[in-house]
Amino acid sequence: MTVTNPEQINEADQATTAATATVEQVEGEIRAFVRRDVSLFRSRRPDSSEGAVDNISSVIERVSGASVAEIDRVIDELTRVRDMLRSEGERVQREISGYASLSQAAMTSMKIIADSMTTWKSQPQAGQGKG
Repeated sequence: MTVTNPEQINEADQATTAATATVEQVEGEIRAFVRRDVSLFRSRRPDSSEGAVDNISSVIERVSGASVAEIDRVIDELTRVRDMLRSEGERVQREISGYASLSQAAMTSMKIIADSMTTWKSQPQAGQGKG
């Protein structure tokens, strides 16, 4: 029988914690980035609305690019965790099935032994006479 290693569970917890910390860090960096670009945008005040649109488009592309890359990374990590959980679930099902089979065989053996002992005890033993 295989026993789940607590280290495997800790690794999954650590991966989740690391992913959360990374997401929070990226969000903080995005906020700082947007603040810098917005402050630069406000200080420049382009002469035409076309320049403002280009600047906003540029900021959106940079921010969304980093966000999309982070989302893709998180999706990949979640996919790996899902696959690991699925394989562990299958392994646990196999272990339980093996345990159930072993338990059933042990119960059958115990019943046979108990029946044999009952039969053995109910038979008169040779050499015993009435007193």
